[in-house]
Amino acid sequence: MSRTIYILNGPNLNRLGVREPSIYGTETLAAIRARCEARAATHGLAVEFRQTNIEGLLVEAVHEACDRGAAGIVINPAGYSFTSVALLDALKMFDGPKMEVHLSNIHSRDPIYHHSLVSKVATAVIAGLGGDGYLVAIDAIAARIPKVTA
Repeated sequence: MSRTIYILNGPNLNRLGVREPSIYGTETLAAIRARCEARAATHGLAVEFRQTNIEGLLVEAVHEACDRGAAGIVINPAGYSFTSVALLDALKMFDGPKMEVHLSNIHSRDPIYHHSLVSKVATAVIAGLGGDGYLVAIDAIAARIPKVTA
């Protein structure tokens, strides 16, 4: 098993910091990435961090995580949470821990955001913690994978 966590981000998350800050906050995705890399390092883990607005590229990133034996996947599928059967099917192939992260509390928003397809295969769902949700997800994955002993 690899000591790498894939942190995958879906559409529009490249606009964090300027996109609806009242919902998503002002933290940029670059800042979240830096915090994720630092947190993963405390667990002896590396990060493969990606963002795409293209559904197929997100599916291919999950395939890569499978093929490379990633330690876990943290995924914020954004709008694809509610629409992508292809992403759901790809995540079904990954045997390790899968943490679904949402910056906002999707259950306190409009009903269209209440039903995530990804949640059906996620180990856990973290919603409403902003960028801190990614850190919680990394800690949860680290707790679920074998420790490296010297």
